[in-house]
Amino acid sequence: MIYSSLMSDVRFAIKRSRPGTGLGLFARVQIGKGDFIAEYTGTRIPTPDAEELDSRYLFEIDEKWTIEGSSRSNIARYINHSCKPNVEAVIEDGQGGEDHINIYAMRNIGAGEEFTIDYGEEYFDEFIRPRGCRCDRCTVAV
Repeated sequence: MIYSSLMSDVRFAIKRSRPGTGLGLFARVQIGKGDFIAEYTGTRIPTPDAEELDSRYLFEIDEKWTIEGSSRSNIARYINHSCKPNVEAVIEDGQGGEDHINIYAMRNIGAGEEFTIDYGEEYFDEFIRPRGCRCDRCTVAV
């Protein structure tokens, strides 16, 4: 099932991913290397406060600020982990001095392919390693 009502960008589809990972974000069209995919959006909260939350949708900008991105309108939240990802997050200066977390393609991505990102060592150790990595290209022994 495609969850197209959750998003307006026709380049993407939200649908079931591989077992154990829930929903994923998939390309509906060819995406070129370096293309902008999405911004990781949500509530901007102080990083020390984020450490007290019980959320898996926390994206740390720096030691001061974190984005809590659990809202279903944040399509970047559907990008699953991979040890060999095809997209990367870039923290960029925005207007008004607020940083933005933008997601870009690291290589050409074919139609039908799932977008994946490396969640980082801290997230991996806390949430993924205990259950075992389920990415197709796992490079980490669990």
